[in-house]
Amino acid sequence: MIAPLLERLGLPRLAEAQIAEIGFAGALAGLALFGGWLVRRYLGPRLSDWLDGRDLPGQGPLANRAPPFFGWLSALLLVATARGLHAWDPYAALLLDCVVAFAAAATVRNLVVGVGVGRGPALVAAAVTFVALLSHSMGGLTSLQHRLDAIGFTIGRFHFSLLAAVHILLTLLILFLLVRIGNRVVHRLVRGNGARELDATQQLLIEKIAGVVILVAAFFIGIDLLGIDLTAFAVFSGALGLAVGFGLQKTFGNLIAGIILLMDRSIKPGDVVVIADSVGRVNKIGVRAVSVITRDGMEHLVPNELMMTERVENWSYSNREVRVRIKVGVSYDADLHLAQKLMIEAAAAAPRVLTDPAPVCWITGFGNSSVDHELRFWIRDPESGLGNIKGHVFMGIWDRFKEAGIELPYPQRDLHLRSLSPEALDAIGAARDEKAPAPQDAERAPDNGG
Repeated sequence: MIAPLLERLGLPRLAEAQIAEIGFAGALAGLALFGGWLVRRYLGPRLSDWLDGRDLPGQGPLANRAPPFFGWLSALLLVATARGLHAWDPYAALLLDCVVAFAAAATVRNLVVGVGVGRGPALVAAAVTFVALLSHSMGGLTSLQHRLDAIGFTIGRFHFSLLAAVHILLTLLILFLLVRIGNRVVHRLVRGNGARELDATQQLLIEKIAGVVILVAAFFIGIDLLGIDLTAFAVFSGALGLAVGFGLQKTFGNLIAGIILLMDRSIKPGDVVVIADSVGRVNKIGVRAVSVITRDGMEHLVPNELMMTERVENWSYSNREVRVRIKVGVSYDADLHLAQKLMIEAAAAAPRVLTDPAPVCWITGFGNSSVDHELRFWIRDPESGLGNIKGHVFMGIWDRFKEAGIELPYPQRDLHLRSLSPEALDAIGAARDEKAPAPQDAERAPDNGG
């Protein structure tokens, strides 16, 4: 029963196996695996730190999977080198091929998990890699390809089979992994220690342009690997381009607008802008929209085109200093010079108020019940809020006015009564008498008929 199976696999009888050579191949495979373990144990953490970048939190699974990935990759290279250096006995070659397939599957699994695809797809990719390499070493991959190619259908000159589906899936998976790895490498290079001379806006711009270039390159590489002939679509290319142009007009417009915003640096991550009468901080500039987070915790997604075509208040475009105005009314009986001094002191005592420029206070008008003042002061962190700093200054003014006896006036109204002539007073009295009810008898008259 075993002999026919060995014959189908192209292996000699067990009695003809070279036991010494098999043992030597096993020893080499063990040494290769031990070398991979050493790389994982000692060199892996350093590579993990390099990928993680201590100034770049959030690299995530890629840095965590660096030690096992490089460990299995080292073992794979060592075993593959040992496999190719000698014409091994078939059983020894089969042993080394099994170790190569297993090491390659483990390498692929750690790579797929590291780029954030997921554990399920990683297991599938590892299983496909193991079966493909082991089948190839045993000479059964060609037969498997023929069988997969036979399962399909043909339409005209187009033939689609299960082999083509597997080819497409593997190509898409490989390209997806390459795109993710390329973006991670660009992110590491742009935001690493060697690019500190670039500000946050320039780093984001380089990342977005590199991401578009990598995606376009992956698209054309995939077209070439799949063998798709684009000349077959030449007749429909004009209509397709027109349809895509109209359908994705806003999308491409927002994409170009986002790149322009990053290039001219009119809107940058971290800027304080006014959106819908609310002050917010620019969180990020995406492909389609700009994310603005207000002090209320609400996140506004503003299309990039609107940030370019509409009027936008950017409080930190060229300078982060913002002037705050507070209106205060003082009684006419108060000492205005003392009141202005106390208001300036209250503003200067606030922790977020700048001393240069210093706070100032001016009379803005004489109102009906108070002398109107406006207190003006500067802050450098408008993203921390305006209401809290105004409340702090108002409370300081209240405390100082109470200590100094300065009154915050209530609304007042003066009524002026003009004297009337005697004829007008008599007319008013007669009108009042006519409107008054007739007096009622105190006692009812007795009934004489009773």
